[in-house]
Amino acid sequence: MTDLFASVREERRRMSAPLADRMRPRTLDEVVGQSDLLGRGAAFRTMVERGHLVSIILFGPPGTGKTTLARLVASETRAAFEQLTASSHGVKDVRRVLAGAERRLETDEGRTILFLDEIHRFNKAQQDALLPAVENGTVVLVGATTENPFFEVNSPLISRCTLFRLEPLAATDLRDLLGRALADPDRGLRSAGMTIDEGAATALAERAGGDARLVLNTLEVASIVAAGKSRTEITFDDVEEALQRRIVRYDKKGDRHYDVISAFIKSLRGSDPDAALYWLHTMLAAGEDPEFIARRMVIFASEDIGLADPEALGQAVATAQALAFVGLPEAAYNLSQAAVYLAAAPKSDSVKAAMGKARRIVEETPGSMVPPHLRSTGGRLVSSLVDGRRPGYRDPHAGQEHVVAQQYLPEEALGRVIYSPTRQGREAELADRLDEWDRLLGRPPRRATPDA
Repeated sequence: MTDLFASVREERRRMSAPLADRMRPRTLDEVVGQSDLLGRGAAFRTMVERGHLVSIILFGPPGTGKTTLARLVASETRAAFEQLTASSHGVKDVRRVLAGAERRLETDEGRTILFLDEIHRFNKAQQDALLPAVENGTVVLVGATTENPFFEVNSPLISRCTLFRLEPLAATDLRDLLGRALADPDRGLRSAGMTIDEGAATALAERAGGDARLVLNTLEVASIVAAGKSRTEITFDDVEEALQRRIVRYDKKGDRHYDVISAFIKSLRGSDPDAALYWLHTMLAAGEDPEFIARRMVIFASEDIGLADPEALGQAVATAQALAFVGLPEAAYNLSQAAVYLAAAPKSDSVKAAMGKARRIVEETPGSMVPPHLRSTGGRLVSSLVDGRRPGYRDPHAGQEHVVAQQYLPEEALGRVIYSPTRQGREAELADRLDEWDRLLGRPPRRATPDA
């Protein structure tokens, strides 16, 4: 039976919807940004325009168009659209959608798009419930996530989907979006006669972090603020009031998480304490787990400073202990102190290089035997053992400078130099000491890395 009032209700819903929902693109050509997906000849656009539907996962930051693209896939291909949110729907809901999709196929009513928002929140059992229907084509799955799907989505489900990454929108794209919202007489703010100051528009586009939804929501609130002051022009102050503060664009499990911690570590490695503090407090302001930051600094102290300043490891470990003892916000002092110390410390990656070389040599010499004179007595009853030592073993404490020339590497690795010190910081003293011992013992030179 036809619902005569359905169109009236839909119109009322549309008029009362937030600006971001009213301005949702109705065609692919209305979508701003995402040229890699929507440019002429791009794989995603070609797939949609030809109606050749495959299951996909859209991943990217909030407000980049994942839900919009999912809806457009359905409308452009005339498929039924079913939406579930992983945080509030379960396997029972999935089965209901799958049953409806099967009925549509049986009655020749077309295919079904199942849009699963926040797909990363589905547990393994819930994701596994989708597999048969995705594999046999009962539904076309469009999953959306702000997380990196390779970390959060089951491998069997990923293998049945094509992945498309959405990027944060450029400020120029967001300015275009602002212009559309202000100019549209039906869906936008044109009917209210609203305009925006150039500086305010620039500030809003630059401060939104590539998030279209945030831009439109902020514009709507700013227009309400301006109207409340009997103005039709949105000013910079209106935007500031609506935005409240600059948004820290950060996702604790997504790519932004990895980008910012990478910037932090590279700033420490580059001996830039200012940048290190900036990225440290970016993470803290965004709610990053401080224990994660402390662990990375402990690793850094050995990986990138090492023996150039052996006390760096102690500083990092003490910081982790202080964090556990006092917690945030006070532990921010300890984290900041450690960041400055590590950034200002002399750098050496000799431990990292030696570790890698040791692993390679071990792989190249499988099955190598411990030289007889180095083997443990192990409680063996061998009459030739003297004072618990193997025949041929010489005690280094009896030698000049407490070193003696004898074989420690297995036969297959003889002559290989694994550790090469730098001349950075206190490691230079270690390099000089090893040079002298190598000379006394007739070992090959270590080719110490010169000063940077």
